[in-house]
Amino acid sequence: MSEKCLKCFRSIQSCLCQDISPVNPGVKFVYLMHPKEAYKQKTGTGRLASLSLLNSEIIVDSTFDNNLRTQELISDSAYCPMVLYPKKEAHYAESFNFNASTEDKTLLIFLIDATWRMARKMMFRSHTLQNLPKISFSSKYRSRFLIKKQPAEYCLSTLESSYFLIKELQKSGVCDPTVKIDGLMSIFDRMIQYQLDCGARESNFRYRKPAKTC
Repeated sequence: MSEKCLKCFRSIQSCLCQDISPVNPGVKFVYLMHPKEAYKQKTGTGRLASLSLLNSEIIVDSTFDNNLRTQELISDSAYCPMVLYPKKEAHYAESFNFNASTEDKTLLIFLIDATWRMARKMMFRSHTLQNLPKISFSSKYRSRFLIKKQPAEYCLSTLESSYFLIKELQKSGVCDPTVKIDGLMSIFDRMIQYQLDCGARESNFRYRKPAKTC
């Protein structure tokens, strides 16, 4: 078993931590990560997103009604908690008037980090998350996750979701538009390219024709 980086949980050979320059988007991101995503997923875009965003954190669990840290954050008067989740009643990030609904509070965004199937189950089993206001994208985006087949065109990785949400919140004035967040997608693209290169090397090794012998 290859040695792992203790920050990103990727192998030392594929670690991207040295290329990450964390930025402060002006909102707090909390990644609600399913245990399978936390300990068995090779790509781990949620961890890369969290490492890229200051003041963010990861909470690993499969349901959150009895998760102490999640409930602590929801009840903290310093925050205005919302969940990134596609619903008809969801606020559109690009036109969200955050200042009109809060006073001296920090917007806190919960992102469920799991497969789409597991994410729905996690939401269904967590009534406190269901009761939180929802936020979603104004625009439609296509995932650049070339190494992983998404269940639908509109499905994005956790890192891509974080990036596009911040971009839209910058347009609505919730996030500082001068904060440069292109580093998130740079890290994402580097991760994708590394996996593609590994796949190409493995394919060449597996299908290399045996040398002819005299």
